[in-house]
Amino acid sequence: MESRKILALAISSIVATSLVFFSIVLAGDKTEKEEKERHRREEKEEGHKREERGLRKIQHIVYIIKENRTFDNYFGKFPGAEGATSGTISTGKVIPLGQAPDRTPRDIDHSWQAALKAMDSGKMDQFDLIGGGNQNGDFLAYTQYTEADIRNYFAYASNFVLADHMFSSLHGPSFPNHLYTVGAQSGGAINNPTSSGVWGCDAPDTSSVQVMDNVGNITRQFPCFDFHTIADTLEARGLTWKYYSPVKGESGYIWSALDAIDHIRNTSLWTDHVVPTAQFVDDAANGRLPAVSWLVVSADKSEHPPASVCVGENWTVQQLNAVMQGPDWKSTAVFLTWDDFGGFYDHVPPPQVDNFGFGPRVPLLIISPYAKQGFISHTFYEFSSVLKFIEERFGLPPLTDRDSEANDMLDSFDFDQRPLPPLILEQRQCP
Repeated sequence: MESRKILALAISSIVATSLVFFSIVLAGDKTEKEEKERHRREEKEEGHKREERGLRKIQHIVYIIKENRTFDNYFGKFPGAEGATSGTISTGKVIPLGQAPDRTPRDIDHSWQAALKAMDSGKMDQFDLIGGGNQNGDFLAYTQYTEADIRNYFAYASNFVLADHMFSSLHGPSFPNHLYTVGAQSGGAINNPTSSGVWGCDAPDTSSVQVMDNVGNITRQFPCFDFHTIADTLEARGLTWKYYSPVKGESGYIWSALDAIDHIRNTSLWTDHVVPTAQFVDDAANGRLPAVSWLVVSADKSEHPPASVCVGENWTVQQLNAVMQGPDWKSTAVFLTWDDFGGFYDHVPPPQVDNFGFGPRVPLLIISPYAKQGFISHTFYEFSSVLKFIEERFGLPPLTDRDSEANDMLDSFDFDQRPLPPLILEQRQCP
């Protein structure tokens, strides 16, 4: 009997000791986990503070929007990027992407309807069925350029940042996509206005544009909208901004996005802030860049088919040389992109974030002393991502769900690196 009592006491003691031991272990594990979590939070907070401090090094943001190219059309052969050199046509056959000419023989349909057909619910295999995509077996939609054709663009990509997952904001043409570059929305517009040469609030009374609501109903309205843009937010905060564009009567005036915003076009905001494209070089060279600039150009220099790619690239080089040779280079970030797919093939299915987009990929070059050198960003961007960058830099609220949810492009910057020097390039002799 006595031995059983002793055994019971021993077992109880062992159990109690074990419970204490496991309690200590569990408490230690919990403490260790809490400590790791606290450390992660502190690292994250420090990272945010570092980014904020780094962002303050950027005093000037330049947003250059050119015309009608896909990523595969320009950078499908860029080493290390997610490009393609072949594409699937509507028969299911895979064909090599042909050599694109400096001047294409025609413009390819890149309307809302054409984009949906070409994308074919993400199969990306009907670019040959859209208007102008394939005539007499030339498969113009399935062509691309080489480094020899756009060597200066390849030079920027090699020395700064090339983004290979930049998507057009809307699967459609210029007018609505340009609106995303100022407002993170298109006011529901899904196509170009019916008028030729003049869009927006300056369009003739007979002009209309297709507008779609959030459930897919399509109606028509005059192409003059009145939604809030980031230019309004900048103005309200006392931050400087300019929109450099062709003037009324010049080709390319159709791409002057703020012409479609009534409270800007028809007030002093227009006369005070919307200036001729040619003024940019002078402002950049003489240290007069505002906090935020948009820059669009006339049709002959825009790379919009059938315009010369070489002439367009030379114009871009002229603008960037002016920035890099001017006193503001050390505090500038340039975002150079193309406004829509232009009917050209791209192999990456765009994510569908809402009824409007995304549309096919477009090229994006990020050029700054603090851009990661030779970096290829695989992060998903869209035109609203540049607005997100502007908002984070200057502490501005988002405009819509698009810029609120967009990736902010900070992965493409290193604000602790030694600032990159200017890359002054020579303009090319065009064919």
